[in-house]
Amino acid sequence: MFESKITKILSWMLLLLIFISGCITDPDEQENKVLQNISAEEAYQLIEENKDNADFIIIDIRTEIEYDQGYIQNAINIDYYLPDFSQTLQNLDKNKTYLIYCRSGNRSSNTLNTMNKLDFMEVYNLEGGIITWIEEGYPIIEDCKVC
Repeated sequence: MFESKITKILSWMLLLLIFISGCITDPDEQENKVLQNISAEEAYQLIEENKDNADFIIIDIRTEIEYDQGYIQNAINIDYYLPDFSQTLQNLDKNKTYLIYCRSGNRSSNTLNTMNKLDFMEVYNLEGGIITWIEEGYPIIEDCKVC
């Protein structure tokens, strides 16, 4: 009976150890992560530096109507409000570099946190969104389908 209790305790300790070790992330991986807010100027520089980089993706997370009113060149549109938004993010290559933005920075700030939880390695959020981008004189593409 005493031996049975020891076996149970050791089994629980082993399960706990396995559970805890599964929750621990590789410190080197965490050190290599870059998830940060950047200014419009820094975003412009990042875009310029990555013009020919196929692993650099710009994501506009506004609605399609907002996107059609003007967007940053080469940005793809993934609507934050779509029911499968998180799943769409989950399916992206987590090792590519992303610049994300929305209208004012709220949705993209939340998305930055989500992408962190999904283990993306390098994501930049345009602070102030496209509003700040435009106010500071940076170019947009205007394929105005709804104007």
